[in-house]
Amino acid sequence: MEHAFQIGSLVLYKNNQLIAFNKPAGVPVQADKTGDKPLLGLGEIYTRCKLYLIHRLDRPASGITLFAKAPGAQARLSEQFQGREVEKVYLAVVGSKPEAEEGLLRHYIVKNARLNRSVALDEEKPGSQLAELSYRYLRSIDRYHLLEVRLLSGRHHQIRAQLAAIGCPIKGDVKYGFRRGNPDRSIHLHAWKLRFRHPVSGEWEEITAPVPAADPVWKAFEID
Repeated sequence: MEHAFQIGSLVLYKNNQLIAFNKPAGVPVQADKTGDKPLLGLGEIYTRCKLYLIHRLDRPASGITLFAKAPGAQARLSEQFQGREVEKVYLAVVGSKPEAEEGLLRHYIVKNARLNRSVALDEEKPGSQLAELSYRYLRSIDRYHLLEVRLLSGRHHQIRAQLAAIGCPIKGDVKYGFRRGNPDRSIHLHAWKLRFRHPVSGEWEEITAPVPAADPVWKAFEID
């Protein structure tokens, strides 16, 4: 599949250790069974160097994807992610407003690799992993509602599964119970902000990714 964008236009942040792109919905971060060109490969063409994956973002979602340019930087950033030192903020558009305007969700995630799907359970069971996020209601338009989500752990399809578990599946996410898909098979989940320490200097860095400009629903929320 040919992409209708220039990879250079997606760059949000770069230095000699790291590079971050604003991933379009529908582009895989790494190679998958479709054979479509992944962001990792496109990024390596752009930077003319090998890139190292630090974290993942679901194919139908959009937003910040950070890569390292060296194994050492990858290791240091991975430690920050695992130690919950990184602040990860997402935006999600849902069709049902949550009962509480803000809250902490705590579930146990069970991944079904065959179906590429996860289930968020209220109680722990063998093979499950604790998943936590906090959310805050921001505003509504017509029949959709905008949530700010802070990811406190990093489980498979965590935001999608946990929001579905409280009756608020993400717009377009038919895999997790939304009533219909988006025409381009995207979902309205966007990795919006990322805050971490630079792997060499130790200084705090913050990246913000604009929401997809051409999408009328994102546009209607008038996100700064």
